[in-house]
Amino acid sequence: MDSLFSLLCLAVVVSASHQMCDPVEVSDNSWIYVKAMQLGCWTNFVGQDKAEVHILKLSFAGTDVKLFSLNMTDAKPMNLIITSRDSAHGLYQINAGVNIYKSNTSTLVLHTNGPRSNIHSVDFPSEDEELLRWATRRFGGVTSFTTLENLSLLLSRPTEGTKGGSRECLLQSEDPSEKHFMKIEAAPLTSSLKSCSPPPEPEKQLLRGPSANDEDTTSELHIINIPEDANIRNLSVRVDMKKSSVFLRGPRGTTWTFLNPQHTKFCSNNEIVLPAMAHRIQPLFDLSSDQAADVQRKALDYFKAGTFTSYTEMRPEGSQLLLVLGGETPAVTETGTEAMMSTTTEPRQMSLLMQLYTSPDFRSPLDPNTKVQSDKRIYAEISVRTLGNIVLTIKVMSCFVRSKGSCPVVQALPFIPEFCSSNLCPTSTRLSFSLDQLQELSSTTWDLECSVKLCYSEQCGDGGRVKRNLEVTQPCQQTLNTPCFDFGLPGVLGIAFGGFLIGVLLIGALWFIKIKTGYPTGLDMASSLSSSCPCSGAKQQPSSSNPSASENSSANASIGSTQSTPTSSMA
Repeated sequence: MDSLFSLLCLAVVVSASHQMCDPVEVSDNSWIYVKAMQLGCWTNFVGQDKAEVHILKLSFAGTDVKLFSLNMTDAKPMNLIITSRDSAHGLYQINAGVNIYKSNTSTLVLHTNGPRSNIHSVDFPSEDEELLRWATRRFGGVTSFTTLENLSLLLSRPTEGTKGGSRECLLQSEDPSEKHFMKIEAAPLTSSLKSCSPPPEPEKQLLRGPSANDEDTTSELHIINIPEDANIRNLSVRVDMKKSSVFLRGPRGTTWTFLNPQHTKFCSNNEIVLPAMAHRIQPLFDLSSDQAADVQRKALDYFKAGTFTSYTEMRPEGSQLLLVLGGETPAVTETGTEAMMSTTTEPRQMSLLMQLYTSPDFRSPLDPNTKVQSDKRIYAEISVRTLGNIVLTIKVMSCFVRSKGSCPVVQALPFIPEFCSSNLCPTSTRLSFSLDQLQELSSTTWDLECSVKLCYSEQCGDGGRVKRNLEVTQPCQQTLNTPCFDFGLPGVLGIAFGGFLIGVLLIGALWFIKIKTGYPTGLDMASSLSSSCPCSGAKQQPSSSNPSASENSSANASIGSTQSTPTSSMA
């Protein structure tokens, strides 16, 4: 019996030590995001006029309308060359030391409220290598060449834009976010993404393998799976978190390049390249199956772990991509009050804000920690802080709520636009929501997100998404329509006095009956039974030996008549 119990316990531990989860389609991922590796270069060149030379090559793939902004008020003196094959509208704000050059055949349209004397239209080639040679002949060299897709905002930093090393700009694949002299915000790369995370396990430490070290108990395990039918074969990986383990699985022929492997344990069924060490690691295991359960089980077995932090399955589009694990996700997907305040202290000249209200007059702001009943209607105002005095209008495209937790639920949230005059809402829009559809769902903590477009001069571009947390509670259940009574001290005293008064009246009534009838308050049961049975033959006893004076004559007559009746009957 003991051995059977031990086997059952062992079976429970083994089954619990391999937690799984089923991936679901998600629009973004809390742990991993994908960026395209672009052609670019970076040198230490500074011209004789102490000005740097930077080239921006912009492309807007997959978007119908293109809109971006440049904020370079804190930039070092520079000559900025902007080129693009797409038609786009740019809002810019620069200082006197910045000169912008664009092709005289370009369809780029630049807007500003300030002077336009720093904008120059010249004739230069559009091909990358030819443009580099033209800029070198014109200015003596090139400080940087940066390719950006779907740019939303470029914010310059008041630091030098040079990089130690060569003065010759040689184009190669790079991560533009590594250039410290500018901050880039762009729309995220579109890709099919599935993700999941197993539920938290309170006794995770007891289920870890015997070879797991105590110092590694805080390490997170992230699993990345590229299915067999994906076209991508070259991926770079950057891990922006410490004490993590990464399990990589991809089709045959995939190459993973680790840019910063110092704080990471990793393995793959493909070749891993460590460029910093000029070293290649051959596949460490063989796994041809791309099914989620098989990949998760293999990762747990390899790292001798009882659970994992995240599982991500993706089919990214592009030739060379960068997978960033941890760190700050692209700002356009995290636009909002909390994200803006926590991620940076720099001034963000174009950011979205959402404020919630409890009344249609928009005068009662809703605190982020306040819970809202699901049968109530909430009101929202979305505003944008723009570059200088440029006025942008907002169009809300869609809204949805996402529950917080390991298995998030996404629910579309219909909205109704609320009227607001241009005087009250010059750079904002108002709308309202009904939370009725959340009454049937168990979750109470949600992220409310709205996708918007920003419009300027009848031209609209993707403005990203604005997010706000929302606490929802179920409405109070009313079982009866009868009113409830709240008895205070006066009510209690009134009831007590009323009861006392009724008692006094009843006692008075009984005393009055006693006086009129002569019977005591407690009735004689024998007398009652005798009077109800006159033929029983039992001798009746007088009810009282001392009747009152007022009753002597009537009582004696009654007794005499009662006693004569049986005598005459016997005779």
